[in-house]
Amino acid sequence: MNEILNLSEYRNWLSDLKQQIKVGQIKAAFSVNSQMIMLYWDMGRQIAEKQETAKWGSGLIDQLSKDLKAEFPEMSGFSRTNLFRMKRFYQYYLPVLQHNVIVPQVVGQLESSSQKIIPQVVGQIQLFENQDTEIVAQVVQQLTSIPWSHNVCIIEKAKDLDQALFYINKTIENNWSRAVLEYHIEDGLYGKQGKAITNFNLTLPEPQSDLANEMMKDPYNFDFLQLSEKVKETELEKALIQHIAQFLPELGIGFAYMGRQFTLKVGDDKYRTDLLFYHTRLKCYVVIELKTRKFEPEFVGKLNFYITAVNELVKDHNDNPTIGMLLCKNKNNYAVEFSLKDVNNPIGVSAFHYTELADEIKAALPSAEELQNELLNFEQEHEKK
Repeated sequence: MNEILNLSEYRNWLSDLKQQIKVGQIKAAFSVNSQMIMLYWDMGRQIAEKQETAKWGSGLIDQLSKDLKAEFPEMSGFSRTNLFRMKRFYQYYLPVLQHNVIVPQVVGQLESSSQKIIPQVVGQIQLFENQDTEIVAQVVQQLTSIPWSHNVCIIEKAKDLDQALFYINKTIENNWSRAVLEYHIEDGLYGKQGKAITNFNLTLPEPQSDLANEMMKDPYNFDFLQLSEKVKETELEKALIQHIAQFLPELGIGFAYMGRQFTLKVGDDKYRTDLLFYHTRLKCYVVIELKTRKFEPEFVGKLNFYITAVNELVKDHNDNPTIGMLLCKNKNNYAVEFSLKDVNNPIGVSAFHYTELADEIKAALPSAEELQNELLNFEQEHEKK
């Protein structure tokens, strides 16, 4: 490390870098996150280039961290670990800028301060031969629209660039916290979303059909439930609603719970849907039917009937056509495709899984009510003492 300090080239570069950080501190008042992300990007670029061209070796980052923390003691972010992250951040997205990789568009219009700095930031990034500046601008907009901690989570957990760009867009679109982002990456949302079998493209107009397909995933993860392997459908419904705080995030953004066993009166007869939701982005009702066994074609007919009934009896002229979601324990994809082929109402079919407990284990565990009573008894006994 001392050898690096004795190099005039290193000292000159360190001086320039300190000045750049000071300028970044001033600009931070204007756009804290965007400027910080681009500062980290450029630091990562410089570190990568210096290590390659100056042959300073692995000791560079250790020495640089020590010098920057001494110069800017009030600033966090210059640890050895974070400097390595900056370098990786730059190298991770380098292929996008070098090879004009197609970047997915962010849903909706971003109203962040990053839009104001995009032109000047694009000018700061070293352009490569045959590079499309529009792609650069789009990448910059996406990377600077989420916090650094989110960017770190993505480059550390996403398996490739396609996944990384997918999770960036979803974070922007849904305003995910880091914890929610991490959950969706670990749960494999990238491989699930849009994978359900549906007839949306045939029964809904664009862009409603595209949004509806994005709404569904396959399979759904209900591992927050611990149920018998022979659980009944009504028990599954009840358990999901009891765990609505976990159920809604698994369904996705936009679902508003309307009711369980929602009554539909058709003539003199009454029918009840398993679960009824309203989707605030699709502007439509969503009927969810749960089946704790393998998909059977007749399930579609029953759900199709419920959708028609909701359209006639519940929705008004401001609502879009009702959508049906059929969630089964498992399914034969070919059978599902055949069953949906001539159905006129929009229906999507997915599988789900939950934590299965053997019946004897389930019976031995206390219920939620029993646990609550035990807690109340304990508190009362504690107060008496």
